[in-house]
Amino acid sequence: MAYYHPKYSKNIKKKRTVLHKFIIYILGLLIIAALIIGYLLYNVIYKSNVWLNEKEQLAIYIPTNSNFNNVKSILYEHGVIINRKNFEWLAKQKTYPGNIKAGKFLIKEGMSNDKLINLLRSGINEPVQLIFNNIRTKKQLAEKISEQIEADDESILSLLNDTSYIKKFGLTSHTITTIFIPNTYEFFWNTNAKQFIERIYSESKKFWTDERINKANELNMTTIEVITLASIIEQETSKNDEKPVIAGVYINRLNKNWRLQADPTLIFALGDYGIKRVLNEHKEIDSPYNTYKIRGLPPGPICIPSIASIDAVLNYEKNNYLYFCAKDDLSGYHSFAKTNAQHVRNARAYQKALNKMRIWK
Repeated sequence: MAYYHPKYSKNIKKKRTVLHKFIIYILGLLIIAALIIGYLLYNVIYKSNVWLNEKEQLAIYIPTNSNFNNVKSILYEHGVIINRKNFEWLAKQKTYPGNIKAGKFLIKEGMSNDKLINLLRSGINEPVQLIFNNIRTKKQLAEKISEQIEADDESILSLLNDTSYIKKFGLTSHTITTIFIPNTYEFFWNTNAKQFIERIYSESKKFWTDERINKANELNMTTIEVITLASIIEQETSKNDEKPVIAGVYINRLNKNWRLQADPTLIFALGDYGIKRVLNEHKEIDSPYNTYKIRGLPPGPICIPSIASIDAVLNYEKNNYLYFCAKDDLSGYHSFAKTNAQHVRNARAYQKALNKMRIWK
């Protein structure tokens, strides 16, 4: 039987008490340290780190082939990140620098680093509502589109002028714009030029329903010819209720094998869109778009016509008019005539109104 001296037993108890206190002290320190670290990590990960200066949200655009430095520059230039060190640290922990996605991202006020990085890393793009209308030339079209998606105007225009590329659509450099139907389309911002054109081509196929194609066939016209005539009507009037009447006039001229004698085609040929008054000297220009010299339709559209103008051709008014000119009240509407004598009177009245306004060209 073992025997412990009372004094020795007391020492053991005292040492145990000290050890227990030390362990409790250390555990307490560890708990405090864990709480501090947890609090700091919480702040880094979950605390709001996006400030938009009282705005609810902000769209940022990350270009294709961007790296982490590019992303930081975009965010910092907008001044939306409150604590940059925390953002960069967590981004590296979540391996975002190796998973950069391009596109348009919608950042919201009060976002945490965690939510922001998850959004950017996910590649979930905010779609762009792409719109184009009132377009005359391919150059103008390319510029308009490049303002709305990542593709630059030079790359778009280059493809629109690339005869070997547009041949795949069965079109030429004169007719390629016939695939563009003015409307609102949903695109991802990081769409390149080729993706854009091929998507628009597929949308134009949807536009030409069986009903529209049948109406074009009844006119003995191709869809390209319909759009070409619609483009002339688009430039003749902004009044949608008058477009079917003007379409009827031009179809009457085509059926009689007359020259269209459409002033807008001369303006397109001259490339001077500031002309208010077409003169006889303008009619002498040597161009396939000079419908005062050539018979039939020009080789392609002179603008990208609206759906209203396209449908005006397909649903043209069957009338006996062969002439028209702008009204002398300058309302934007036109006076229509069946005979040249009637037309001459209408034209003189309009010319008199222009003279009164001192509009000479």
